[in-house]
Amino acid sequence: MSNVKRCNSRRPESQMPNGRRRIDLRAAALAAAQFAAVQPPPENLKPLRQRDEIRVWHMAIAHSDRGRLDDHARQTIAAAAILAGPDTGVVAIVLGDFTGNPAELGCDHICELPDFDAARFQPDAETAAVMGLITRYQAKHVFLPDKPGGDGDLGRRLIVSVGQLGGTNTIEIDAHGIGVAWSGGAAIARIPLPRIMLLAPGTVDARLPFAGRAERTEVVRDAAVAPNIDAYRDLGVAQLDAAQVALEEADFIVSGGNGVLKIETLKRLAGVLGAAVGASRVAVDDGRFQRDQQIGASGKTVSASTYVAVGISGAIQHVQGIKDCRHVIAINGDPSAPIIKRADLSIIGDAEDVMQALISEVAAARRSRNAQEAA
Repeated sequence: MSNVKRCNSRRPESQMPNGRRRIDLRAAALAAAQFAAVQPPPENLKPLRQRDEIRVWHMAIAHSDRGRLDDHARQTIAAAAILAGPDTGVVAIVLGDFTGNPAELGCDHICELPDFDAARFQPDAETAAVMGLITRYQAKHVFLPDKPGGDGDLGRRLIVSVGQLGGTNTIEIDAHGIGVAWSGGAAIARIPLPRIMLLAPGTVDARLPFAGRAERTEVVRDAAVAPNIDAYRDLGVAQLDAAQVALEEADFIVSGGNGVLKIETLKRLAGVLGAAVGASRVAVDDGRFQRDQQIGASGKTVSASTYVAVGISGAIQHVQGIKDCRHVIAINGDPSAPIIKRADLSIIGDAEDVMQALISEVAAARRSRNAQEAA
């Protein structure tokens, strides 16, 4: 087979004055994008997991975050599906709302408990609701993500409630048993598959070669007893100023790059949006931002729900630092900047003009909302 690189003779081209042909790569890319835009979205080509009549159930339990399951939670559901036999059904219990595609999770049933999202502290009610579902499905094995608080705390309470051997900080798993970190991670202790397992991140790959039937069985509300108010009291979620939140924990980030000339405008935009302030390496090296605000491969990796990149070209090192962000908005004067490919929404224009316009629009929207509430 020839290794000679072949060129597409049908790419858009123009005739130069000297008679030579000039291929316009930008026009070719635009034509390809327009062609892809009119094509129907591909169907899910993954086959359904082969299954006989369900005799036993595997159950995976995880909290959602504003309707979304993180990678750790998806890995837990994938583990339940991978270890399921032909006569084993997989049910995913989502504490909170879920707005994603349940078929991608690999589960047969999905059950939502919107009254038990992560923002509320009600351990007794949460444990009672989940134990009721474990009893209803007669779950043979139960899988949870081993996270600090939330799922990890619930999993340990479930182990105590069922009164059986459980596994925490599971780092290896197969059909015969699990391996848990022992002696500070210096050794691995192996035991047969317990009924309840708490999986460490990265134990399995969430990308499954099959899809689940993902039947939404029900939405369970008011499914548990009230907690003992004398034992504890839920004080709610403390609201911190965005400037006091570490970038790794921030949910909304506005970052500035080399294209931002007035840092004060960027900080004002972040203030009105209630966002933390980040920066690219170039802007940090120029002394316009502090080193602990740098985002990228040589800085911090963030996982914000919304990330606004202002005047950032989008070098591969910076894109690596925002790979876990849910929504990326790019404000850039160059429509061919690499950040545009990563962005879910792009605004092409002068960074200062766009930031000033956004500040004005946010202020107008707040005035309108306050007027409606006052009326």
